[in-house]
Amino acid sequence: MRSTAASLISLAVLLLLLSLHHAVAASSTGLPNCTTSCGDVSSVSYPFGIGAGCYHSPGFNLTCDRTHDPPRLLIGDDGAFHVVNISLANATVRAARIGGINITSLDGLGGAADGRTAWRGLGSDGGPYALSDGSNELVIVRGCDVLAQLTAGECGSGNVTISGCASFCPGLGSAGRDTLSLSDGRCTGVGCCQMPISIGRSSYDVQYRRLDVSRPPEHDPLGLPLVLIAEQRWLQQEAASTRGAALPVNLDETPVPVLLGWAIGSTPLGQDGSPLDNSTCSGNAARSACKSRHSSCRDVATAVRSGYVCDCQQGYHGNPYLADGCQDVNECERPEDYGCFGECTNQPGTFLCRCPPGTQGNHTQRHGCAVSPLHRASSSTGLSIGIGVSSGLALILLAILIVLLARKHKHRKAKNLRERFFQQNRGQLLQQLVAQRADIAERMIIPLEELEKATNNFDKARELGGGGHGTVYKGILSDLHVVAIKRSKIAVKREIDEFINEVAILSQINHRNVVKLFGCCLETEVPLLVYEFIP
Repeated sequence: MRSTAASLISLAVLLLLLSLHHAVAASSTGLPNCTTSCGDVSSVSYPFGIGAGCYHSPGFNLTCDRTHDPPRLLIGDDGAFHVVNISLANATVRAARIGGINITSLDGLGGAADGRTAWRGLGSDGGPYALSDGSNELVIVRGCDVLAQLTAGECGSGNVTISGCASFCPGLGSAGRDTLSLSDGRCTGVGCCQMPISIGRSSYDVQYRRLDVSRPPEHDPLGLPLVLIAEQRWLQQEAASTRGAALPVNLDETPVPVLLGWAIGSTPLGQDGSPLDNSTCSGNAARSACKSRHSSCRDVATAVRSGYVCDCQQGYHGNPYLADGCQDVNECERPEDYGCFGECTNQPGTFLCRCPPGTQGNHTQRHGCAVSPLHRASSSTGLSIGIGVSSGLALILLAILIVLLARKHKHRKAKNLRERFFQQNRGQLLQQLVAQRADIAERMIIPLEELEKATNNFDKARELGGGGHGTVYKGILSDLHVVAIKRSKIAVKREIDEFINEVAILSQINHRNVVKLFGCCLETEVPLLVYEFIP
């Protein structure tokens, strides 16, 4: 039961953390409690939003159509386009429409030389959107001897041609029906053509002209032509996917993308062609849209509309339309992008970059900072001083080590010599003789070190007298007994056993007329006798 409860608690904590993480991630792009993903679009950033209260103004409202698999994110209420991705930094939306944007086909012209229609892909008003300048193109697919033009009706100036292209079919018979003439993925004008659209608008007028009016449209070797507006390089990508075969453009199946520009407060230009105040950064709306304190306002305009967008200031990134949406960029984490290969210090909105101390050169290049000559000389001097100091310390330590080793060797040698003399003077025999008397054995055999301390290392000032056979010293043992220590000069090796026996006997005699023998030391070449001191 306890393990089950612990598992449930752990699961609850995990779900709470995941929900908090999702809430933090969502708040960084959209408004709180708003859905920020739909189908293949994983980030719906404010001012865009899904549902009431989640977008800035009409036109930025998006709809998640879940009747498709995967769901599609649709622009506006009519769902003419589905969103591929949104870019706040570039103020663009890549959108596509299944079947392409069909301006018209020449079917129904009844063989007439000229035709006219209109492209209203974004509606008559366009809302905040217009084709992005220079990012889209006019395309004719499967067209033979056809000229298409995009025009815009300007007030008082008639129709102004914005873009146009022509497609020809020289020498193509029925065998070349599904062939397009492409060079590096671009139409060469045989069977198809393409031309950039330099001026972005929300709608265009379209004019056609059949260059060969003697041939009915239904007799064209490539079939009825199809005129589209598409994002630049889309045709090349489609051609690459089909390896030069006929492009799979079908008005009921093929999604054709366009790149749309958008702006906050997008409105038509005034009668004199100047922007309206509420559609520029100087208007009241501008101050209300750029919410982040690290954001700035930027005017944008097309040929017929004006508005503004918000950007994060230099050194910041994120969503400028949200409070605290622009966060500081840590340039030091991306040296390749910001060209700092030296010592980097991040600061709010900027960074400091320099060569590390002791180096010089170009910190914007990899391995551009090298050790400076002055620092190299200083380092060399410092290294020399360091080596000298280290060498001196090493010599001192070596000398101390030699002294310690010599002292240790001397002590070991003296110890070995004392042990040899003890064996030589039959110390073991004396130990056996006095072993039965514990009171005598405890003090009978006196170490040499004890006698050296008692006489201050046999100081001459401790001498009591002497003669040809030896010297007598006065000493004080560690137990505070005052003794006389006889140090003989001559020892007869053959009589050493008799000497030991006599010492053992004398140590047991306790008479007032006989000087008491305390003990002896056998750790010298000639044994030392220790007597009671008699003044």
